[in-house]
Amino acid sequence: MKFRHVLILTFLILLIDQALKFWIKTHFFVGQEKYVLGSWFRLHFIENEGMAYGWKFGGNWGKMILTLFRLFAVVFGTYYIQRIIRQGYHRGFIICATLIYAGAIGNLLDSMFYGLIFDNSDPYAQNISHLFPAGGGYAGFLHGKVVDMLYFPIITDAHFPSWFPFWGGEDFEFFRPVFNVADASISIGVLAILVFQRRFFEKKKQESHPTIETNTTVNDEVQVL
Repeated sequence: MKFRHVLILTFLILLIDQALKFWIKTHFFVGQEKYVLGSWFRLHFIENEGMAYGWKFGGNWGKMILTLFRLFAVVFGTYYIQRIIRQGYHRGFIICATLIYAGAIGNLLDSMFYGLIFDNSDPYAQNISHLFPAGGGYAGFLHGKVVDMLYFPIITDAHFPSWFPFWGGEDFEFFRPVFNVADASISIGVLAILVFQRRFFEKKKQESHPTIETNTTVNDEVQVL
């Protein structure tokens, strides 16, 4: 697998991720929801401070630190993928690393630029964001919010039994998080590495323990000390 293949796969993931985010931003107000396939697959527009599946990491400084960490991860990821290609790692592992790499870039773009190019959407006013608004964006560089919209509440209106630890009697829903294509790309890459790690790294282990051949005759009279 060559680096240009990595670039093509990364570009395709980013194209799908950003196209869907732009469409959601310019057609939905924050909190708006539409059913796609029954009640178990919905488009539900939310924005978060940058972590996957809506998790938060403390305030403005936390937001900036998280964005800079993503930027560092993308720069390192570029070097790392080139390295594993040169060293002949398993194609599947390279693809998984590319999925994680592309997902990180997708959410990084939101954090870096969306605050500059979109105005704010208020769930109470139910206004839709505009691209390149005359009054400027809703936040500065590195302070944009990540757009999430994919929602799969496969099990709803259920409750934990009263005897269940910590959450006994509370509402239960599966799958609760709202996420985006970039989050899905990262998750698929990580899970595939965990599931197929033996297959991905078996060849490298064999290469690191080469068999040494010798012309020495081995028989009963030879004593190995």
